[in-house]
Amino acid sequence: MNESKISVRYAKALFQLGKEKNRLETFIADIHLVEDLCNESGDFWLMLESPVAKTSQKRLAIQRIFEGKVDIDTLKFLDLVVQNRREAYLKDISRNFLVLCRKDQGILSATLTSASEMELTVRNQLKDLLAKSFDSQIELKEVIDEDIIGGFVIRVEDQQLDASVSTQLNQIKRELLSNYSN
Repeated sequence: MNESKISVRYAKALFQLGKEKNRLETFIADIHLVEDLCNESGDFWLMLESPVAKTSQKRLAIQRIFEGKVDIDTLKFLDLVVQNRREAYLKDISRNFLVLCRKDQGILSATLTSASEMELTVRNQLKDLLAKSFDSQIELKEVIDEDIIGGFVIRVEDQQLDASVSTQLNQIKRELLSNYSN
């Protein structure tokens, strides 16, 4: 089965459970915790991906790590994922679940990439402008990438505005090379 289909199915199942039990906000907080641990703890992720570690060991680790920190239904869901040997998809399941939740709440995800951190007032103005433009709430994530030299790149869902210095320099280079070759 296709990897994306697997992660989407599990994400939809958790989303529907959250809607049915009216505890979607709790599940969102729990999945953020799981996602953070998967991304920040290399040892945890290596254990989950390891074909050498037994399923029973992984289940016990999940139980010990998350018990008391996440909702009991979230813990049961994580246990089910591991029982079904789908733990390698946990990052994708988490990402897809959060996408479903944002879509349900009418929130668009935006990423602002700049060479240095933007001032809070500028970031808030940009967020307000995007909210008006897309007629939706905006969840803005900021990424620092010094390779863009200056300017910024904004990505909202599948749309992108690239106003970075590095892109402008590349365009000038292409124009010069095309004029030179003619």
